[in-house]
Amino acid sequence: MSLPLIEEGAKKSSVLWISLDRPRLAWHAWHDGAIYLVTGGDEQHLPGLAEATRVRVTLRSKDKGGELVAFDAAVEVIDQAVAAEAVAVLAKERLNAPDGAGMTVRWARDSHVVRLTPQPQAS
Repeated sequence: MSLPLIEEGAKKSSVLWISLDRPRLAWHAWHDGAIYLVTGGDEQHLPGLAEATRVRVTLRSKDKGGELVAFDAAVEVIDQAVAAEAVAVLAKERLNAPDGAGMTVRWARDSHVVRLTPQPQAS
């Protein structure tokens, strides 16, 4: 696993695939060494993610569409008040939100903000 490759791929593409009950496409944001995303409420439906401890993530090349890198990531539901900077970065990536400025309040009430931290492979 190459953290610089993961970071580059996550920054260049706003979507990724997460292996849950099946591969699920999700929008996300990269911030401070991790991937952040929102699930639940009126946001993307990623069943089981908030309860998971580890998932497989696949990033695709924005240019060619093929797999760029796949890796395991630790899953952590974050306290949105404590991680306000990450939530702000994530909010900037959310396109066409129905409630604009009230979006993060809605997230705190109805959704989970999740951090996916790339994990080194055991050798």
